[in-house]
Amino acid sequence: MARILVIEDETHIRANLLRFVRLEGHEAIEAADGAAGLQAAKDQIPDLIFCDVMMPQMSGMEVLAALQAEPLLKQVPFIFLSASAESERLEEALRLGASGYVTKPFNFAQLHAVLKQHLPA
Repeated sequence: MARILVIEDETHIRANLLRFVRLEGHEAIEAADGAAGLQAAKDQIPDLIFCDVMMPQMSGMEVLAALQAEPLLKQVPFIFLSASAESERLEEALRLGASGYVTKPFNFAQLHAVLKQHLPA
């Protein structure tokens, strides 16, 4: 069982992601904004992070940059969630150290593939 952090400011999206994570048999940690997500990551050292790009307090890009400066957290797979499918944004996310990028609306098959790719069997 992996520990997965979901950082998402939209309540219904966060609830769906948390439900998915639990149905997959993993521990779900939630944060409603970037600052809370960064603190949760530092406190609980997740095995994978799903993070929205556009959020109050701290954007997903800022969260990723802060995590990249933390030796214990920079290796944690970081998957961006965003309604934007612009190639420039995807390239920037990957250049900054993101492990992947899922565009909204997403489906559970896409999320399952992310877990399979980034978590040990």
